[in-house]
Amino acid sequence: MIESNPLYGASTKLAIENFPISGRRMPDAFIRALGLVKFAAAVANGELLRLPPDKRARIQAAAREVADGAWSAQFPIDVFQSGSATSTNMNANEVIATRANALCAGSLTDDRRVHPNDDVNLGQSSNDVIPSALHISVAVALHTRLSPALGILEQALDRKCVEFGGIVKIGRTHLMDATPLLVAQEFSGYRAQAAKARMRVRHAIVVLEELAIGGTAVGTGLNGDSRFAPIVCRIVSEETGLTFREASNHFEAQGTRDDCTEVAGVVSAVAASVTKIANDIRWLGSGPRAGLAELRLPEVQPGSSIMPGKANPVMSEMLIQVGLYTHGLMQTVMLCGREGHFELNTTLPLITHCLHEAITCLSNGIVAFAERCIDGLEVDAARCLALVDQSLMLVTALNPHLGYDVATTVAREAMVTGRTLREVVLDRGLLDAETLDAALDPLRMTKPQT
Repeated sequence: MIESNPLYGASTKLAIENFPISGRRMPDAFIRALGLVKFAAAVANGELLRLPPDKRARIQAAAREVADGAWSAQFPIDVFQSGSATSTNMNANEVIATRANALCAGSLTDDRRVHPNDDVNLGQSSNDVIPSALHISVAVALHTRLSPALGILEQALDRKCVEFGGIVKIGRTHLMDATPLLVAQEFSGYRAQAAKARMRVRHAIVVLEELAIGGTAVGTGLNGDSRFAPIVCRIVSEETGLTFREASNHFEAQGTRDDCTEVAGVVSAVAASVTKIANDIRWLGSGPRAGLAELRLPEVQPGSSIMPGKANPVMSEMLIQVGLYTHGLMQTVMLCGREGHFELNTTLPLITHCLHEAITCLSNGIVAFAERCIDGLEVDAARCLALVDQSLMLVTALNPHLGYDVATTVAREAMVTGRTLREVVLDRGLLDAETLDAALDPLRMTKPQT
């Protein structure tokens, strides 16, 4: 939709007319990063004496407004546009130029008029600006949203490790009964998943800290200045608190999106981790009478419109859906990564949309899950103990005493007759009661024996 009094100009209007596709605009976080790139570029061009002080100051002020989100409504172009996002780059150039001219004190003579291409876009191309804004915006999103969300989940799980203390439960492999472990040990695995996910996110941020800025059209830096990119990277680093640097090879930085593909892999791994946690908790809380029912999940809302009193694992189901959605989005990014032909990848807007959409949904989903599910979890210690007592896999602890083959016959007899392992062993006179009770102590089985 064309604004009645837009700050943008002819290039943006043409893109609005050309791309009435999805109604999805470029992510706001990306637009802010684009404003930051233009701000840093104006600083660099001023320091290099390529812009007069008056123009530099006004472009900086206008670009700062964009970076602060003041003019988000002035960026209406659809995600599905030119693969280089040239339309969005020109959208920014036009908005900043219009605002810079409005900020002019006194008469706006031709020599003082800011031009979108000659001044705002000085020393730049869409082909190095857009990949740079993509990297900056996603790195900031990972740093300020996904990493803190994982931290909240990790802390919530850590509290449960302490709270659930020495409660013994039956382990499960292949969905079948296995040997015992502590509930706290099981949750420590979930906590480690969250911690390792944060480590992976930190690595992804480092990958994104390399910027294409300075390569201009094809990576050669034509119409640029070799001193330009280091200044831009310095300013962006100061503004974001991250450590951005000029690309070591501009042809790779513009012709490929391997970095984004790598980040998509990290985001997919995070989604897989939290989906595993959500699924486990959903199953462990199944019941309350006909399921595993080892965990009591917080009842955050009624579970049925027809069955009174029913409570469902809705927070787990929410996060599982977020995980599935994230995997679809990241698969799209990986496919986009193949679309680098010669000196440019032409799927930049779609990569931008998918990465930001995934990070936003995943971050929000993780926080909601931690606060509205993990924090309220309780353990049914009696139920855990009952399942341990009924398990035939305690027979594993008899291997050192009876050997694998004899222990197998004990387990099979107990299963067929419905008796306990203890009853079978004593009836057959295989061990005395004291030795048997010590061997079948489930707490003893939760750690290696010395």
